Amino acid sequence: MKIASFLSIISILTMSFVLNTTTPADDIIKAFKTSNTSEISSYFDNLIDFTLPGKDEIKNVSKNQAGVILKSFYSDNNIAGFELISQREAVSTMYIAGKITGKTKNYNITILLKNKEGKYVITSIRING
Repeated sequence: MKIASFLSIISILTMSFVLNTTTPADDIIKAFKTSNTSEISSYFDNLIDFTLPGKDEIKNVSKNQAGVILKSFYSDNNIAGFELISQREAVSTMYIAGKITGKTKNYNITILLKNKEGKYVITSIRING
């Protein structure tokens, strides 16, 4: 009986640990999956770099302007989803790669995040088709 109780406790502790393992970028990924551009924009650093399909990279775009650019791109291309392909973290930098799905076309997206004052902020978004 003691062994069964012990195993039950270990199982519960293990399950609670597994269920509570989240990455610092989970909320950001969730915002991309729901195509919530307002939520995504809330994770922007004060200045970010932006690249859109067929256009040159725009460096040091203000947080507000970057939000407008992203919202316009999502609206113009009917972006409705995100599929995570890869996520890597090294020291205080994180890369997220994925696909965003539009009505007629899918795009690759790479997001660069930096740990700033204990939380990750988006510093670069590259979208290419």
